[in-house]
Amino acid sequence: MLHIDLGAVRENYRRLKERLGATRCAGVVKADAYGLGAVQVAKALAREGCDTFFVAHAGEGLALRAVLGREPAIYVLNGTAPGAEAEAAAAGLTTVANSLEQLAAWRAAARKLDRKLPAALQVDSGMSRLGMMPSEVETLAADAGLLDGLDVKLVMSHLACADEPEHPANALQKKNFDRLRAMLPAAPVSLANSSGIFLGTDYHYDLARPGAALYGINPTPGHANPMREVVRLEAKVIQIRTLEGDIGVGYGHTYRTAGPLRAATISLGYADGWHRRAAAGAYFNGVRLPFIGRVSMDSIIIDISALPEEALKAGDLVELIGSHQAVDDVAGHAGTIGYEVLTGLGHRFHRIYEGG
Repeated sequence: MLHIDLGAVRENYRRLKERLGATRCAGVVKADAYGLGAVQVAKALAREGCDTFFVAHAGEGLALRAVLGREPAIYVLNGTAPGAEAEAAAAGLTTVANSLEQLAAWRAAARKLDRKLPAALQVDSGMSRLGMMPSEVETLAADAGLLDGLDVKLVMSHLACADEPEHPANALQKKNFDRLRAMLPAAPVSLANSSGIFLGTDYHYDLARPGAALYGINPTPGHANPMREVVRLEAKVIQIRTLEGDIGVGYGHTYRTAGPLRAATISLGYADGWHRRAAAGAYFNGVRLPFIGRVSMDSIIIDISALPEEALKAGDLVELIGSHQAVDDVAGHAGTIGYEVLTGLGHRFHRIYEGG
């Protein structure tokens, strides 16, 4: 059972807005709002006053437009795929042009439709992932005709190391970004992601684009999380048994009991996005119940010996993510990041939305 606190999402948005001051705050809802439900999350953010959203693909933008109406701006970060320009334009999506080729395709769509189309220009300030390379920016600066038929709504780039405030790449990217954007038409400017917001006002510019922080992932690793937790994950107990001494547990018998042990099997596994390497545990009434044996596709075995007899029974729920174990804690156990944990949570969970 996956509980998603939309009230916490809204509170996180308010906290970020307060830190940003006069800078506008968008909402990044790509990948189905990091696996939590783009429709529900975007509606909650819209109620909080968010009027600008970012998705990765045009299909995500089309789905969002259908529920949000025509008013909010919806940016497509990966650009519009060839052949999808007309549909994206009809829906009022704003393509993020990451190359001169993408820009040319969007310009051709504008010419075919005989009207201006909104566009954002992304420049590569040093992440080497998406965005126009400096040579492309110079080409664009030298030929104003390359923007014919386009209404440039935003000039943007993305920080690679914002979660490491002392990393020299942050200042270098900012310097590169300022140099590149100066070559382009005057337009609102955006650089900060979730962690970038916490680098200070020099990185805020006109618009910030938080994603992870909205969903409770800590944007300041190594420090107390300034955001509210959004997700609570519970799994149902399927079966309880008592194991005597020297009994193999789970695939490969990687765990063997050293004496009598009470065990429970819960309905959760790697098919639900729970990483096999996550050497974490579950919680019941505040008591930690360690995993024993390997994570299976649909089930995990936990040691419940620390609980009083009859305290836990089949059908009860144990907590996997929540007040005792945050998303970032689970990610640490699995050797990954909170982003991967959230986006990996499968669709078999019954989702309960609260506080929207």
